Amino acid sequence: MNPALAALRGRLVVSCQAYPGEPLRDPDTMCRVALAVAAGGAAGIRAQGLEDLRRIRAALDLPLIGLWKDGDGEVFITPTLDHAVAVAETGADIVALDATRRPRPDGRTLAETVRAVHERTGRLVMADVSTYEEGVAAAEAGADVVGTTLAGYTPYSRTGPGPDLDLVARLSRDLPVPVIAEGRVHTVDQAAEAVRAGAHAVVVGTAITHPTSITRWFEAAVSGASA
Repeated sequence: MNPALAALRGRLVVSCQAYPGEPLRDPDTMCRVALAVAAGGAAGIRAQGLEDLRRIRAALDLPLIGLWKDGDGEVFITPTLDHAVAVAETGADIVALDATRRPRPDGRTLAETVRAVHERTGRLVMADVSTYEEGVAAAEAGADVVGTTLAGYTPYSRTGPGPDLDLVARLSRDLPVPVIAEGRVHTVDQAAEAVRAGAHAVVVGTAITHPTSITRWFEAAVSGASA
């Protein structure tokens, strides 16, 4: 197994990202967030944006999952091969990209994109999927690892308040590649359950690195209790 993937087995990956227009949307800030979660024991980092990735790579030697959110179409997580190559050039160990059934903006198939990333950069590819069928197709297309990142975020996938642990379990059971649980993992119990369901690793983002969302959860609970 690739050393980066081996280092993530049974461990926590923290997604260090901020939404456009937010105070934390700054490469230096995201690098500091990455350093903070590394100090807390994170085994890997997932981050987006070329400058964020360059700074995090220079500051940390943990396995780095990189992506580039760009465009206003349905597919915006590393939407083209050019985006994927640029992410690889930042030093990210794993290039994450949208691997749903939706058409890619550059017209390439998923298999063509994965093959080109491997040939041009030598980097691993993480396929972000939303359904079981997409996960199977991604593994067949040559993806090195499959993530449940987009489960509940496509119009045709099942959604809910927490992670789709059934999907994690099915993919972990049936795929020949590691499966990473990601998406709406908001509690420590959910993270642990994802590993028990077979996940190779668990990615947590909002519940650790997004103070605006965390504040909203607490504010809603306090306001509700005092109503």
